[in-house]
Amino acid sequence: MNKAQALHMFWSSFGLDAYDESTVPSGTGSPKMPYITYDVKEDNIGNEVGLTGSVWYRSSSWEAATLKAEEIAEKINETMPVKIDTGYCWIKRGSPFAQRMSDEDDSVRRILINITVEFLTAY
Repeated sequence: MNKAQALHMFWSSFGLDAYDESTVPSGTGSPKMPYITYDVKEDNIGNEVGLTGSVWYRSSSWEAATLKAEEIAEKINETMPVKIDTGYCWIKRGSPFAQRMSDEDDSVRRILINITVEFLTAY
């Protein structure tokens, strides 16, 4: 498993479809909420990389999105470095960890999740 695959595996482990934010389907193929989007950046040992993911819900309440953010926080607390082809990646909570984001559609509930990843690899 390479670095991008490890990130996809992490974000896909929460029971929702997860999409690299640069390749979210649009038009008639666009995903139905809830889902997760995330960014992909890579580096090597000695450099922590700030990454984000977003949980997207359509609701009048923040409850479901907040519970999902809490689930992600719990998993990060339990996660040890993940083995990848060239070493390991270690996912940690970023700061601030979670923040509510507004949207032009007032029925969309989006929580932006900040993580830090250290790729324990030579390249």
